[in-house]
Amino acid sequence: MMNSIHKYRINNVYLAAGLCTIGGLLQGFDVSSMSAIIGTQQYKEYFHNPGSVKQGGITASMAGGSLLGALFSSWTGDRFGRRDSLFIASIIWVIGSALMCSVQNIAHLIVARIVNGFAVGILTSQGPILIAELSTPQNRGRLISLQQWMITWGILIMYFLTFGTSYIKSPASFRIPWGVQMIPGLILFAAIPFIPRSPRWLASQDRWDEAIDILATLHAKGDKQSPLVLTEVSEIRRRIEIERQSKTLSWSELFKRQNIIRVTSAIFSHVWSQYSGTNAMFYYIVYIFQMAGLSGNFTLVAASVQYVIAVVMTVPALLWMDKWPRRKVMMYGSAGMAFWLFLEAGLMGRYGYAVPEGVNGVKTVTWFVSNEKASKAVIACSYLFIATYSVTWGPVGWVYPAEIIPLYIRSKAVSLATVFNWAMNFSLTFWSPIGFQTIQWKVHIIFGSLCCVALVHVFLLFQESCGKSLEEMDDVFKNESIWAFKVKYTKSEFGRAIERTAAQVNKEDGTGILEVEEAPART
Repeated sequence: MMNSIHKYRINNVYLAAGLCTIGGLLQGFDVSSMSAIIGTQQYKEYFHNPGSVKQGGITASMAGGSLLGALFSSWTGDRFGRRDSLFIASIIWVIGSALMCSVQNIAHLIVARIVNGFAVGILTSQGPILIAELSTPQNRGRLISLQQWMITWGILIMYFLTFGTSYIKSPASFRIPWGVQMIPGLILFAAIPFIPRSPRWLASQDRWDEAIDILATLHAKGDKQSPLVLTEVSEIRRRIEIERQSKTLSWSELFKRQNIIRVTSAIFSHVWSQYSGTNAMFYYIVYIFQMAGLSGNFTLVAASVQYVIAVVMTVPALLWMDKWPRRKVMMYGSAGMAFWLFLEAGLMGRYGYAVPEGVNGVKTVTWFVSNEKASKAVIACSYLFIATYSVTWGPVGWVYPAEIIPLYIRSKAVSLATVFNWAMNFSLTFWSPIGFQTIQWKVHIIFGSLCCVALVHVFLLFQESCGKSLEEMDDVFKNESIWAFKVKYTKSEFGRAIERTAAQVNKEDGTGILEVEEAPART
């Protein structure tokens, strides 16, 4: 059986990465399965028109479960590997989706969303790690950016599905999309045995033959004597030997002097991505457009444009992420998002007025923009904000944490960073409805200010990682200064190392055979 599976193992790194990012698709499903449904009459009647606090709790329960799942994945990622962690998550997702489509009340819905969130927490933590460890420096950014692209596709697909079912005048209008979302989980469940394991995880477990075989299959069409493969194995073996001789595997290792900047940079990649306010826009765009004067199904149609923009504007990152400096992408993104948020806040504050009883009976929407031109400008600012995020912080927020952490603490550190991602997501999804109800347009000022703080933080401390191999990241962060703006960027040595290996192989007339020495045993 195992030989049969090995025979049909996926040998295309793009296909393997695509399957690994199904977790992003599922995360996207969650976003729009709530944003499109919470405004429907069927949802309001079945769940007795939940107020801002209850609705915040319902929406945030997914993030709460994801926080727990990301923390749990720090253990499964090291114990069972990155790939098999995805297998566990796919089973949990199917169970959670079954609970959701059979929902009976708010408590039932919250429990179901926590279960689904637990699965997404594992998937969004271990998926990017697996992709990073399967890729090369030349395509790593592009492949991990698939995570964000899949999120945007998940949002778009589920949004139009729920928009279509909104015409069903019964609870089936939300049960159908909540049941359909288990299909990608089943696809992932079936595909897992054919996805390659992480060669770096295998190497850390002293399973070198398997690691070399996967690297050769994915990067050199099976040629184990390829200079690229020989160089990768040499770097991985050297890094594992260094880490085993001088490091422990405890959680305290994350906060030691040599790692603290890297770990906090990974954490804040997620924090600033979330606190840009994007998910408040994604989850509650219906509320924002109602403030801007839209109503009825036209609100849902206008909101769908935002999700199309997110899909389209992530494409440039897929094409050029491995060419763009990570620092500049994050700083330009922060500046652009802050500009659109401040402009939107100014328009809403200048041309709107308070509606304490709620617009059209929606208690959460207590501000209304009556000026038609200002209303259109607010909607345009929302679209431009999402476009800016989708090409900058959206993809790079997943790429940066997965690539800068050393192997021996990678699962723990990236899981911790993802925990913060979901903790911030939880706080946003819970408090945003309350913010829209109480301080209205001033919520945009808060998010804009946080984007400015993110810009300063990236400028000061985020080191440039574009084009570097995973094993070179130690050199990136152990340079002459912790202040990133003082460090002169140097090109990767990985390419030159491949050239040296190729020259050595040619010198040996192509007869050089790779001898994989045992790394020091783990203690």
